[in-house]
Amino acid sequence: MTKKFSPDYTRITSAAKNKKTEGIPLYEHDINRTVIGAIIEKDLHVMYESRDPKTLDELFKLIAEFHIEHGYDTYSFEGCFTEIVQGGKGLTGQAGSITNTRKDFETYPWEFLTDNYFQKFDIYFNAIRNTLPEGMKIVGGVGNGIFESIQDFVPFTDLAYLEMDDPELFTDLWTKVGDALNTIWIHFLDKYSDILAVGRFGDDLGFKSSTLLNPDVISKHIIPQYKKIISEVKSRDIPFLLHSCGHIFNVMEEIIETTGIDAKHSNEDAIAPFSKWVEDYGDRIGNFGGLDMDVICRSSEKDLRKYIRTNIEPLMGSRGIAIGSGNQIADYVPPENFQIMVDEVRKIRGF
Repeated sequence: MTKKFSPDYTRITSAAKNKKTEGIPLYEHDINRTVIGAIIEKDLHVMYESRDPKTLDELFKLIAEFHIEHGYDTYSFEGCFTEIVQGGKGLTGQAGSITNTRKDFETYPWEFLTDNYFQKFDIYFNAIRNTLPEGMKIVGGVGNGIFESIQDFVPFTDLAYLEMDDPELFTDLWTKVGDALNTIWIHFLDKYSDILAVGRFGDDLGFKSSTLLNPDVISKHIIPQYKKIISEVKSRDIPFLLHSCGHIFNVMEEIIETTGIDAKHSNEDAIAPFSKWVEDYGDRIGNFGGLDMDVICRSSEKDLRKYIRTNIEPLMGSRGIAIGSGNQIADYVPPENFQIMVDEVRKIRGF
């Protein structure tokens, strides 16, 4: 390294606002606690599940120190909305619909969602605030966009049936879930704007060849809900990053122009190289990610370092770039490959 590293979250906020930064900052949608734990030899999952304030302070202090040691200006944390619905089981296909009928919809306790959310997550966001080092903030906020959130009420296949069988209920459900998310975001921003470098939610709208929903549904039911939340985040002078996996080029223009996102994350070489996202949208939004997950997981050290240089060096001097995996450092990513990735990026940028 040519220069000692100290965190400066404004590098990430500047990249999100599509500005040039000092070097290229590192960014991850998430570094799984299993990977961090394997490197620092601590069981972070037990600490997280304890819900003990002192233990959580220790946990987030360790997480912050880990990210600084590896050259990150921020770390990512979201309190996921689905945790107060079905715990993500509807979203992941492990549970069925809980709003099959108009009666289900009308009797669901919508009025308790905001309180339930903060009863679940205040303890974590407070621990983050207690332990953030100077120069560091988080990227995140209220996890799950509206598409992921609605699937915890009505799983994806059932949602398609609902659209055909009861279009009025289908429409009302999007509105109700969107309103619930927006309310939670407003309360979150009132409480925690001071720790937030970049607002973000993840909402995987696509797969390898297309969007998962008809673009008309995205235009009618998703993009207006995005706009409400993103407007709230940006009203606090905090940029907004959309994480969305998949081939979503047919809705990207509308997302950019209508919602006001500042940056976008997630890419996969099998869909399009990172350079396409930068070439197509880099004049208007920041682009985060860049390095394909499969390559990170399966490459030898020599091949991985070569791949990283090939992808990053042409971007040096570009604006609005933050580099890391195209998805996240999941629990199946070899910890040594994660560290090779970080080391090579830091060598290229010089700190």
